[in-house]
Amino acid sequence: MAYKILTNCPVCNSKLTVTKLKCRKCNTVIENDFELSKFSYLSSEQLNFIEVFMKCRGNIKDVERELGISYPTVRGKLEEVISSLGYTPAKIKEDNNNSDIISKLEKGEITAEQAINLLKK
Repeated sequence: MAYKILTNCPVCNSKLTVTKLKCRKCNTVIENDFELSKFSYLSSEQLNFIEVFMKCRGNIKDVERELGISYPTVRGKLEEVISSLGYTPAKIKEDNNNSDIISKLEKGEITAEQAINLLKK
């Protein structure tokens, strides 16, 4: 039986390294310091989000539908994953095209007055 690899020490929470690999078929063992992927350190929830994000080809509206969460929640989860991978999330200018404004209004993310002001710009 194979278990999911531990990535952090259960005692001090430091990152663990892989030092031994074994072939299940011939029992060959290789020992050294092996580097894990950055993705190995993501939580199960973060990995699930990335899977859905990739399946939806990065289309945030599709991710919203698939996970049943709002646009700001999708953005927040994406920024959390970006940070967990060691990157600084870029500040993205809000896209205020008409369909986005109407979508935000329908979801209650902005008021009717805010929508009117944005549509006038």
